[in-house]
Amino acid sequence: MTKAKLLIVDDDEEIRTQMRWALTEDYEILLAQDRPTAVSVFRQEKPLVVLLDLGLPPQPANALEGMATLAELLAIEPATKIVIVSGQGEKQRSLEAIGNGAYDFLTKPVDLEELKLLLKRCFHVAELEREYQHMQKKLQGEAQGFEGIIGTCSKMNNVFESVRKVATAEVPVLILGESGTGKELVAAAIHNRSDRSKGPFIAINCSAIPETLLESELFGHEKGAFTGATSQVKGRIESAAGGTLFLDEIGDVPLPIQVKLLRFLQQKTIERVGGRQQLQIDARVIAATNVDLKKFMAEGKFREDLFYRLAVVQIVLPPLRDRETDIELLGKSFLQRFGSLNGKSGLLFSQEALRAMIHYKWPGNVRELENRVRRAVIMAEGKRLSAADLELGDVMTSPQTSTLKDARETLEREMVQIALRKHSGKITSVAAELGVSRPTLYELMDKLGIVREAKE
Repeated sequence: MTKAKLLIVDDDEEIRTQMRWALTEDYEILLAQDRPTAVSVFRQEKPLVVLLDLGLPPQPANALEGMATLAELLAIEPATKIVIVSGQGEKQRSLEAIGNGAYDFLTKPVDLEELKLLLKRCFHVAELEREYQHMQKKLQGEAQGFEGIIGTCSKMNNVFESVRKVATAEVPVLILGESGTGKELVAAAIHNRSDRSKGPFIAINCSAIPETLLESELFGHEKGAFTGATSQVKGRIESAAGGTLFLDEIGDVPLPIQVKLLRFLQQKTIERVGGRQQLQIDARVIAATNVDLKKFMAEGKFREDLFYRLAVVQIVLPPLRDRETDIELLGKSFLQRFGSLNGKSGLLFSQEALRAMIHYKWPGNVRELENRVRRAVIMAEGKRLSAADLELGDVMTSPQTSTLKDARETLEREMVQIALRKHSGKITSVAAELGVSRPTLYELMDKLGIVREAKE
């Protein structure tokens, strides 16, 4: 069985030898005596855990080189568990290192049994995180493999299956779903998987164009058809010839234009505004709406014959609140994308933020999630985004989250935050008041999504 790799960085050859002798039975030991060697070995071997002495050459008397090594290793792989090994008088520096991303620290002389227990926990946590990241990447790759649409829940799998079935069928499709659920993405997926994929995909939001201009926008116009019509202009329907026309928010189309759309669906012909010539247009129509068209029909706002022409096949997109298993996947995808765009790679969500995302109802659906993550990436200062960064700070106090587990975590969070404020963030004093050890307090803070601040 392959041993896990452990990198030991220390300028003292005797300490390196002792560590290697004590730990070689359990781990594959990698050694480095300075920052350049440590970075080189780290890049090549990719160990999960590092033991790091802060006093490294060329300035072994202070912690500057050790802190620089910590920062460089975490920049290469933020998930690495780095344990600081320091002298008795360097406790403040060790706490500062933890605030900068180190996992924990031990003071010299190191107790071997304590070290082995700590390393065992480090490797266990690192392995769990690596497996989780691998699973998320696999799921994300599978989801993005379906025309860029992220989703693995059963309802989205049903949507994907419907897209596969209707893509090659030359029939109109009506996509139903709340605003922000991704109706245009699904329409584009149908087009991309159809025999028309080499043709144009022309999208028009019928609610975004004034009624007086919508007819000309759809059907085009002849020169002189109205004031300002100085030349002949093709409409969106004509531009979609050989491809697909996507009519978003079809429920907002006025009744007179509905009549002309119905004629096009029936006969595949149009007349430009101000024209008399019948133009034969071969374009597939996909429509979408976030309103109840049957209610609109009952109220006389939407033609029944047009509805049945458009709705040969209906695809219903679920709201994000019904896709609980996809929320984290989508959020992390947006976080990775916007982090890269803004030069902030390696960003993570705190556990508090993830819980808030799951409990929030997302009235704006995927579009709202995307916008909140984009804003949080720009505004957040740390590496771990909180619920407050997503402007979801009040979600966890909602009665909808009051399970016994949530209530216990809420109480723990409040007690820790009160103690942190009382002692101005001094970890030792907070741990003493709460009756827990310092490592236990750090683990609790991580679990609750409370940002660490390095204060003794």
